[in-house]
Amino acid sequence: MPGSCPGRGGTFVSAPAPQPFEAVRPACAAVSWKGRWPAAGFQAVLLGFAVNAFVYEAHDVKHHTPSSPFPASVVSWLGAAVLLASTAVFSHDEQGGAITSTPLDQGLYLLQGKGGNLALSTGDDGAFLIDDDYRELSGELQATLDELTSTPLRFVVNTHWHFDHTGGNEALGADGATIVAHENVRKRLSSDQFMKAFDKTIPATDAVGLPVVTFTEGVTLHLNGHTIQVKHLPPAHTDGDAFVYFKEVDVLHTGDIFFNGFYPFIDSGSGGHIAGMIAAADRLLALATDDTRIIPGHGPLGKRADLQAYRDMLATVHERLRKMLEAGKTRAQIIAAKPTADLDETWGDGFLKPDQWVGIVVDGMQANDY
Repeated sequence: MPGSCPGRGGTFVSAPAPQPFEAVRPACAAVSWKGRWPAAGFQAVLLGFAVNAFVYEAHDVKHHTPSSPFPASVVSWLGAAVLLASTAVFSHDEQGGAITSTPLDQGLYLLQGKGGNLALSTGDDGAFLIDDDYRELSGELQATLDELTSTPLRFVVNTHWHFDHTGGNEALGADGATIVAHENVRKRLSSDQFMKAFDKTIPATDAVGLPVVTFTEGVTLHLNGHTIQVKHLPPAHTDGDAFVYFKEVDVLHTGDIFFNGFYPFIDSGSGGHIAGMIAAADRLLALATDDTRIIPGHGPLGKRADLQAYRDMLATVHERLRKMLEAGKTRAQIIAAKPTADLDETWGDGFLKPDQWVGIVVDGMQANDY
């Protein structure tokens, strides 16, 4: 993880203060970022989708048949979960744990678990958290908060609705934290959501885990010596995306607008599309400087050059696919043509493999007239 080597026992581990920005990725023997997630990161996300899908479908008893305690799709997802779990456990043993906290500046930490990247501000005014990982990590997350601060958690900002960023909402909301998000995040968390890319329905969040403060354009908080600007972006990854900027220390949390080093998931079922991702990246680039530390939704801590390279990749792919769609190519024909082949070595080693990603991007482009 950036700025630290993984700890032991599957718990959050505080890392030494990072060196100058170019040196925040340590030379750990068992961990190699190479600008991307390590393999265990992908396995954890895939396992999260598999386990969540299994739990959600297992509760849908109307699919049960006398010949099988669970529907075939559940058995398939459970098999994937078991396979991925065994691989992830091996990686965990080899790497010694995968959840870290890295101090940044003035009581601000980068937290990295199994889902999206988190940020934590600590100080006399109380704790402020950006995103809260998967539900099953709620206990570990609370232990981390207890380790890093003695003040209560006052606010949680959700950068969007996906369950690898909002899974801890219910536990933290029940403990008294005020959850803040764009109004579309509350709308989507309040009802079951179908994720087309994974052919799965995600059930609604319990009331205690819903945002109680919502905004349309943005909100500014003043805590722990930080001016914390939370701003909505037009539909990009979803229709409820927000970024968070800590003005005094020049730290930017992008949510899932930015996947550092690999192709991003774009949720067309939630209003996301690649043109929106490019526009959102442009807005973030206008805010960032060469000195800005950028916390992506997934992947290692980045800088402006990383975000620029990512934005340029998105623009290149968008233009190629636009031309193919305008020429009348079908989704299957576009995927078969391997339009990202020259980019895959750099960007294709992520959660989504190139063919999957191209299909997802095409879906979003067709839904938005390219």
